[in-house]
Amino acid sequence: MSYLSAFIWDTSPEIFSFGIITIRWYGLLFALTFIVGYQILTYIFKKENKQIKHLDSLAIYVAIGTAIGARLGHCLFYAPEYYLSNPIEILKIWEGGLASHGGAIGILIAIWLFQRKYKEFTMLWILDRLVIVVALGGLFIRTGNFFNSEIYGTPTDLPWAVVFALRDNIPRHPAQLYEAIAYFLVFIILFLIYKKNTFKEGFLFGLFLVLVFSARFLLEFLKEVQSGFEANLLLDMGQILSIPFILVGIFFVFKKNKLKKSHNKTN
Repeated sequence: MSYLSAFIWDTSPEIFSFGIITIRWYGLLFALTFIVGYQILTYIFKKENKQIKHLDSLAIYVAIGTAIGARLGHCLFYAPEYYLSNPIEILKIWEGGLASHGGAIGILIAIWLFQRKYKEFTMLWILDRLVIVVALGGLFIRTGNFFNSEIYGTPTDLPWAVVFALRDNIPRHPAQLYEAIAYFLVFIILFLIYKKNTFKEGFLFGLFLVLVFSARFLLEFLKEVQSGFEANLLLDMGQILSIPFILVGIFFVFKKNKLKKSHNKTN
């Protein structure tokens, strides 16, 4: 395997530090997920004559649900013994460790709580639109993982191999970028279907689950395991957790219900 033919990635995950304050690329990209997502949802809410104040409330619910779900997902799915023995470590979210499957569960719970308060929305109405920006968020998050030199791929001699110099000197699949590209394509597909103005309720949500978690399942074969116990499993934890999401997605994609206009006809 040729080390010289690989792209050397040795960029610091920190943008700058000032005293005890450190700004990291991952944190900036994580924040962009919500900033850009809010702008897209603002367009959708205005397009469908929904009140922006409700979007503000939804954004708070989703932000909290994402952060709590992603953190607990990492702690309980990938290192339960350590974190249950050291529960205070769960709070140290700034040290890294977020799981997309946990984030997905956190978002679902957040939307359920939001819908209980704002009954003019249905869960599927929210989910069909929220998944558009969640897919785009996957692009930002995985790019952040690339800057952190984490969740990288297995060794390879392909011409686009990357050496994560902050970790080791082995040319590897840039698995984070593979996922980032996959999620961006999912975003494009979902947004174009939304723009066509007709889709059955729950279809975008189901298609999102099928596309995102199928991509995640397949790309896991090119990634290093994140926890030692996964080395002895036929499928790693990311793949095991993806299967139920894919099955739920298939159900909503093929669920028979009346085709509905996604937008108000006056728009």
